Amino acid sequence: MKLSTRSIVIIGMLGAISIVLGQTGLGLIPVPTPAGRATILHIPAILAGILEGPVVGAFVGLIFGIYSFLTAPSALADDPIVSIVPRLFIGVVSYYVYKFAGKNIYLSSALAAIAGTATNTVGFLGLGVLQGYIPSWYVAMGIATVHGVPEAVLAVLIVVVLVKAFKKSNLI
Repeated sequence: MKLSTRSIVIIGMLGAISIVLGQTGLGLIPVPTPAGRATILHIPAILAGILEGPVVGAFVGLIFGIYSFLTAPSALADDPIVSIVPRLFIGVVSYYVYKFAGKNIYLSSALAAIAGTATNTVGFLGLGVLQGYIPSWYVAMGIATVHGVPEAVLAVLIVVVLVKAFKKSNLI
């Protein structure tokens, strides 16, 4: 596997954006749910998948996963399997959904944002159940609904706007 200079730069830039969003708190958006906040830390991995493909998306997801693991606020996130593995697939899934969703880039990017967010939420919580950190699938589904829906809405809004800007500047 040989990465182009552009791909390496995009990995570095979007990986750094994930870390900055996490370190500054800008990646946690206040929402009117019991959770109180929705994360957008996964959005750089979605964008990496859309812009450069599944390998770059996986690398940016890896950076997000390692960051999550290193700054884990709970036992659930302190497990590298739970923190890192699902994040590897955010950009990969987003890429394939974007690629096969059709020619309308706005619809494709919205669907990719939903799929990437679902990959993050379902992967993280699903592995949390399998590893024994979450007591049941019902609890995980409740958490996914409370967290996942606002995160998906935010991801769609942000990704569609950014993809429109990238399209206008001929980046995609």
